Amino acid sequence: MLALAVPAFGALVAEPLFVLVDSAVVGTLGTTPLAGLGLASTVLTTVVGLCVFLAYATTAQVARGIGAGHRRDALRQGVDGMWLGLLLGAVLAVGLWLAAPALASALGAPADVVAPAVTYLRWSAPGLPGMLLVLAATGVLRGLLDTRTPLWVAGAGAALNAILSVTLVLGLGMGVAGSGLGTAVTQLLMALVLGAVVVRAARPEGVPLRPGATGLGGAVVAGAPLLVRTVSLRAAILLATWVAAGLGTVALAGHQAVASIWGFTAFALDALAIAAQALVGQRLGAADVGAVRGVLRRTVTWGVAGGAVLGALVAVAAWPLARLFTDDPAVHQAIAWTLWLVALMLPMSGWVFVLDGVLIGAGDGRYLAWVGMLTLAVYAPAALAVRTWAPPGPTGLVWAWLAFGGLFMAARAATTGLRARGTAWMRTGV
Repeated sequence: MLALAVPAFGALVAEPLFVLVDSAVVGTLGTTPLAGLGLASTVLTTVVGLCVFLAYATTAQVARGIGAGHRRDALRQGVDGMWLGLLLGAVLAVGLWLAAPALASALGAPADVVAPAVTYLRWSAPGLPGMLLVLAATGVLRGLLDTRTPLWVAGAGAALNAILSVTLVLGLGMGVAGSGLGTAVTQLLMALVLGAVVVRAARPEGVPLRPGATGLGGAVVAGAPLLVRTVSLRAAILLATWVAAGLGTVALAGHQAVASIWGFTAFALDALAIAAQALVGQRLGAADVGAVRGVLRRTVTWGVAGGAVLGALVAVAAWPLARLFTDDPAVHQAIAWTLWLVALMLPMSGWVFVLDGVLIGAGDGRYLAWVGMLTLAVYAPAALAVRTWAPPGPTGLVWAWLAFGGLFMAARAATTGLRARGTAWMRTGV
């Protein structure tokens, strides 16, 4: 478990550095560009996040196949998933470029924030095929119990993105456009590296590298429930950004900073969920139910404890972290107050992420899809109430995160916990 979780931790921590670095660099340009980046990055991460089923579905499928002794078939499913990611990414890149103005305006941001948001979206759109290929290839490697290769690639990508962001935004004076271009270039290069690694693993098994209609269709069917589950999560994140946008530029800029830090901690805790996905998938493929229960107990314990540790660190560092993003005192206050609230909720988040990973690894996508929509229905009225009645500025942002990080995450904790207590999700074999 440690051999999987520790490298996965490094990889998942490296990925949010893209947004953190971009936010810090663009934040030097002023509050309006930072707010625009916050709006655009929410749209972009939503588009990519909706396709995270490419990683989750391939992890579960490849892991089950390996556990059952069908390595060639498992790798074939992984290659088909990579083709699906590449094709889907190309379609979404064109759609995002065309729809960027409408998407930015739809979130209700102030007029001066829309322009930098559209600029970032259009310059970063060409990187989407690479990013989705990275997701699928990462899922294949996780299913093979290899989390070290994604770690090295993610770390190198984060370093390259930081260099490109500073060079293009500040050195060449491209502004927000340079931030988007640097991200796109980095994503495409990461895709080339990870794709080559999977191809090298597939060739000795005689796995065809061309896409097949049956295989692509199977990848779509396997990922559909997880797509629905992810739609509910991303809808909640978009709803939270919409609420912040309605509370003014200070709240929206503060929301971008808080969301970046929350995403950083969430991905760090998700390392245990990645280990659980791969181990649960392989052990269910091998029909070892006892080992599955052992993985469940251990990862839940570590998830809650890890959330408590991260929460303590965030609480202590709230004010210093706020000063990294902007010189605006009002935004400082909004960030710091909200981070203290986030710190209290991180142990519960650790519980949620781990159980989510266990059920994904078990292939329990239909249940996750159903309860995902249920928890969204619980959260939506609270979000609407905050946007309608909460005051603008720091106080309003705290209320917005109380609804999202408190009510929404509590609903997810309850639904995943109830499912994990039973045995309906423990389906064995391929």
